[in-house]
Amino acid sequence: MNRLITEDERRQLLVHGQARAAGQVIDPLPVVRLFTPDAHATWLLAALDPADGDTAYGLIDLGISMPELGHVKLSDLASIVGPRQQPVMQDRYFQAARPLSEYLLLAQENGSIVD
Repeated sequence: MNRLITEDERRQLLVHGQARAAGQVIDPLPVVRLFTPDAHATWLLAALDPADGDTAYGLIDLGISMPELGHVKLSDLASIVGPRQQPVMQDRYFQAARPLSEYLLLAQENGSIVD
């Protein structure tokens, strides 16, 4: 198990990832929010590639006012530390309020992920 997501979250992400791999057009609620407490980066992850179980898909905000949809490896996120040596963490209180596409539109309007 990856320290960034729980087994239940992994299962939910894989369900969305399997649908994407099958060519289905989906707009799921993000499952997990990860962030750097000392570097202003945020990831709202919605799917996990079933082929490798490591490549996640979601909204990526690196804190430079250019949020976009993309892919990131959980193993890479697990190795990141910010300027104060704090690792990427999960927002344990995150509850998705809208589909990923709406988070994207709001983030592009605001220059960063809101919520």
